[in-house]
Amino acid sequence: MRSRSQYLREMGLTPWSVTAGTRVLASQHVEPGSSDVGSPGKASLSDWTSLQRQVSNCMKCSLHTTRKTTVFGKGDPKADWLLVGEAPGAEEDRQGLPFVGRAGQLLNRMLFSMDLSRNEVFVANVLKCRPPDNRDPFGEEVSMCESFLHQQIKFIQPKIILAMGRFAAQALLRVDQTIGQLRGRVHRYPAYNTPLVVTYHPAYLLRSPQAKGKTWEDLVLALAEFRQVTHSENI
Repeated sequence: MRSRSQYLREMGLTPWSVTAGTRVLASQHVEPGSSDVGSPGKASLSDWTSLQRQVSNCMKCSLHTTRKTTVFGKGDPKADWLLVGEAPGAEEDRQGLPFVGRAGQLLNRMLFSMDLSRNEVFVANVLKCRPPDNRDPFGEEVSMCESFLHQQIKFIQPKIILAMGRFAAQALLRVDQTIGQLRGRVHRYPAYNTPLVVTYHPAYLLRSPQAKGKTWEDLVLALAEFRQVTHSENI
């Protein structure tokens, strides 16, 4: 069985340990924006099942005419970590699962480097249907679909969110900044003040492996913030 260090080397990174003393450049205010999901409260399994059914039957935008299946997301619905991508690809559209292609394999290695597994996180996308030819999502499609993601966040109530890619970051933070402008600090998901870290999408890393080092910096930042959150809860 491969070790964590071996996975890091496969990602083109130099292994090192993440200590509790890692510096976190966290913002001290809630990012501008609003959400219609309301305050977090107790949600039942029937609420989750109902949301899955809504996504499966959704016909809000034209993507329902070209999809093979919807991709609701996968993982622990009460996970501490929520990972959000942009939209399903061709393989995800076929299987109805998020991140199952080459990008998914890289995501698995990224999680392993953080001592996490798919079973310990929840992985979702902003869009629940694949855009034709894997094109970028249209603004109307995002606006029609993002309420599903906000409802997922309300149910899961994660301790930290990792936004992977520009569209995921912009949809969650309600901003129009570039990923380069958003990386390197801890943001807050507006509705619940949840810590949110922005990083590159695994598919981008496959095309631009030189960005893997920056991605590891983002993961270190997210780990440090998560440990800070859990430490504060235990005091």
